Amino acid sequence: MKYKAIVIGASAGGLNAIKTILTPLQAGFAAPILIVQHLSSHSDGYMARYLNEICKINVKEADEKEKILPGNVYIAPSNYHLLVEKDETITLTVDPKVNYSRPAIDVLFDSAAEVYRDELIGIILTGANSDGSEGLKKIKALGGLTIVQDPSTAESDFMPKAAIKSTEVDYILSLNKISDNLIKLVRDTNEK
Repeated sequence: MKYKAIVIGASAGGLNAIKTILTPLQAGFAAPILIVQHLSSHSDGYMARYLNEICKINVKEADEKEKILPGNVYIAPSNYHLLVEKDETITLTVDPKVNYSRPAIDVLFDSAAEVYRDELIGIILTGANSDGSEGLKKIKALGGLTIVQDPSTAESDFMPKAAIKSTEVDYILSLNKISDNLIKLVRDTNEK
């Protein structure tokens, strides 16, 4: 089976966790990665610019109607929900907050699960609320692969614990093991 996309959700402590996962990935990584990191509504896109400078893979803030392509990381802009459309493009909305958040992890995971189904990998990282738990459960229900950061390696363990409680996850991994696992999963699926 080929994994066509990866979605990642993070909150408190997320920048360092995301950096740890993205920096080992090479340019041209075979799957696109879509990320929701809870941000202040006044954030200016610094996170995408910073990560793009230190990563080999292309990191950018997601744009409305943009085509989702391998080798790219798309980060939800501050104050917008990030959704995946059936034609594998991005939609940004200012719909009401979900789990007190916009962007909300559940919104991304839910829409991506509907599009990619069993070709999706969903990852929950450090965070201080339960956003992402329902979305991860949906990814699993539709046949996708689920990964949660080992709560003991999370800056804030509430979000990983909530995800583990709600879903029978495939992998619970310490932060420094997640990127190796992604490289193996994506490489293995693309070589078959």
